[in-house]
Amino acid sequence: MTHLNNLNPNGFSCETLTLRLEQRTVIENLDLVLPGHRFTVLIGPNGAGKTTLLRALAGLTRPDAGRIRLNGTDVRAMGPKVRAGQIAYLPQHGSLSWPLPVTDIVALGRLPHGERPEALPPKGEEAVRKALAAVGLAGFEERPASTLSGGERARVLLARALATEAGVLLADEPVAALDPKHQIVVLNALRVLACSGTLVVAVMHDLNLAARFADEIIFLESGRVLASGAPGDVLTPQRLAAGFGIEAAVEMIDGFVTVVPRLPLPET
Repeated sequence: MTHLNNLNPNGFSCETLTLRLEQRTVIENLDLVLPGHRFTVLIGPNGAGKTTLLRALAGLTRPDAGRIRLNGTDVRAMGPKVRAGQIAYLPQHGSLSWPLPVTDIVALGRLPHGERPEALPPKGEEAVRKALAAVGLAGFEERPASTLSGGERARVLLARALATEAGVLLADEPVAALDPKHQIVVLNALRVLACSGTLVVAVMHDLNLAARFADEIIFLESGRVLASGAPGDVLTPQRLAAGFGIEAAVEMIDGFVTVVPRLPLPET
């Protein structure tokens, strides 16, 4: 795990972070560093604290103890407008039922910059165009969002987050509703974004996609970090057994770490 004294100033640091939901401790005494220029994926079983941690990073959940800093500033001390301009957040179950053209919805991502979606300046128009292209929605600009499939709507919401051009993108299961082609399109876009300097953190359940695209995987279990590092270092049969309760083979196929689940381990 990266230590706090090695913190890149352009990134998150969590210090002795504790988060409780309905009197249940979800995250406990967590120390974590998430530097920029990196695509980090959070994995772990249901209830491990992945979504809770992501919401805390976004400033949407107040820690019960400890603190979260972004570029040295306490996230909760940021005003909502400042936070919205620096952190783009894509929730797990975003809704989209408005019969607005796709481009109008994506243009809402420019609001933190003080730009009016109905009258974007050239910079805003370019951000929207690039966001739509990145998620494979070029040509969808005038289609009413209410006529789109579930996967297409999910990509519209991601494009809206991308159009913000924030220094941080937090995405909760960004490819869960997508077909295999668009899973790859979206994850490749997130990786390119991270390589350009953005801090990208995503929650994912597909271990093979995580292994293929992530620079770093953080394995959470019961609110603590079971392991963190490169995919090949984190995804071992022993850790998969300890964290998920499954027997799995881990192999290298075409240069990528590949997890092949076999059977759930018998409960003891």
